[in-house]
Amino acid sequence: MPRQWILLRGLTRESAHWGGFVARLQQALPGDRVLALDLPGNGQFHALPSPLSVQAMVQACRHELALRAIAPPYHLLAMSLGAMVAIEWAHAAPDEVTGCVLINTSMRPFNPFYRRLRPHNLAALAQLVWQWRAAEAAERIVVRMTSLRAQACSPVVAQWVALRRQRPVSWRNALRQLVAAARYRAPAAAPGAPTLLLGSCRDRLVASQCSQAIASAWGSPLRMHPIAGHDLPLDDPQWVVHEVRQWVQSSA
Repeated sequence: MPRQWILLRGLTRESAHWGGFVARLQQALPGDRVLALDLPGNGQFHALPSPLSVQAMVQACRHELALRAIAPPYHLLAMSLGAMVAIEWAHAAPDEVTGCVLINTSMRPFNPFYRRLRPHNLAALAQLVWQWRAAEAAERIVVRMTSLRAQACSPVVAQWVALRRQRPVSWRNALRQLVAAARYRAPAAAPGAPTLLLGSCRDRLVASQCSQAIASAWGSPLRMHPIAGHDLPLDDPQWVVHEVRQWVQSSA
């Protein structure tokens, strides 16, 4: 049976930040439908206030899909903050979610704060706040924190700078999203839907132990990339596609 994939990005990121990954996933799963959705405050919704809770983000996503007449069930593929939205969605509306792929996420009660945000990033984050309105400087900082392809990412930086200029995320919305992520506490029980976790051993933003702890608590399968950074779909999109396809086939 064809699946409907809803892709959700992380903090201050929009659907266009998936780059070519959406097309790669669609090509690998030709019978399925793949749609990247923006969270309120990001992308096409950048003028809207970001909700202060993950629960409200879930309701916003469900409302947007209803407006587009895209009915459940859904497979959710999400990273970072988007993965928190996916988890809450699977618990709040279990009849709507038939599978979850969670990439480099972290959350209470499974992960302590010093692993959810590795302390060596604090100086870079302070610099990012200072440079928030300077599009190129800000995006270079983001790439350095989230990608191990940073030295070869000039085209990516240019694309992300263009996105920031076209659909800027306000510092207020960035703060509101950060508050929502910090406040969120996931249910202790695993989602009812089959769940795959993907992590990066060399994630410099979020400790790889976060995905490991969640997978252990839930008894969910975990695949770890040996050399990618936090933005795993950017650093090795084909690996992500391969792991998702293998998981789908094994779950069928």
